[in-house]
Amino acid sequence: MKRRQLIRYFSYSFLTATAITTTSSWQSWSAQTDSESLKIQWLGHTCFLFTSNGTKVLVNPFRPLGCTAGYSTPDIKADLVLISSFLLDEGAIEDLSGNPKILTQPGDYQVNNIKFQGISIPHDREGGRRFGNNIAWRWQQGGINILHLGGAAAPIGIEQKILMGSPDIVCVPVGGGPKAYNPEEAVKAIEVLKPKVIIPTQYLTSAADPSTCDLAPVDEFLALTQDMDIRKLDSNATTIRPRDLPEEGTLIRVFDKALSS
Repeated sequence: MKRRQLIRYFSYSFLTATAITTTSSWQSWSAQTDSESLKIQWLGHTCFLFTSNGTKVLVNPFRPLGCTAGYSTPDIKADLVLISSFLLDEGAIEDLSGNPKILTQPGDYQVNNIKFQGISIPHDREGGRRFGNNIAWRWQQGGINILHLGGAAAPIGIEQKILMGSPDIVCVPVGGGPKAYNPEEAVKAIEVLKPKVIIPTQYLTSAADPSTCDLAPVDEFLALTQDMDIRKLDSNATTIRPRDLPEEGTLIRVFDKALSS
């Protein structure tokens, strides 16, 4: 890790975000200009950039290899970087642009007037004995309650559910392998969390090196959730407002393109 990277840890108490009451059904995924809106950009695998009101939060930058071999290295000047683990596919912080704050441990933090909570959950099905623990990140940005599960592989327990709260959007791994939910496990996690919007992550794409990537394609997960409103987006970015969230039911939005090298 280069010395110029500064990792700061914050110890502010976390105030549980209250659920947002919405008054209209999902209307669009097109760009909006409202101050209460959230832009979501998928950079590949579990890496996303969340932007609202000038604040950029980058989650899980990766090294291009294995399942991410064909993606471009995330080169984003973010204000804050959230890391779920230091595995190669979600913990590449050596060459980040700018000088962002970086959070790598579970706990309660406050950055740019946004409260973040890192919640520990095993990164494998062996209580963390193989790949250690993964950090799921929870925060509110642009009026949206976000939960990014990183590379969760263990069932969500009662204590974790209390900490994770009632998310509007959940980024959930669905591709399986030894260190993330498979499609069936992802469905069980969703049944516990009951989010309004699901964004699948960590699945097999054309960017993968097939000789080293053991993930399943996203369609295996979608086959188990056919009763939900499923849409594949022909883009790597979209914008959502609080009033766009559905009053009933769950939406699944799949990003169909990422930045390829």
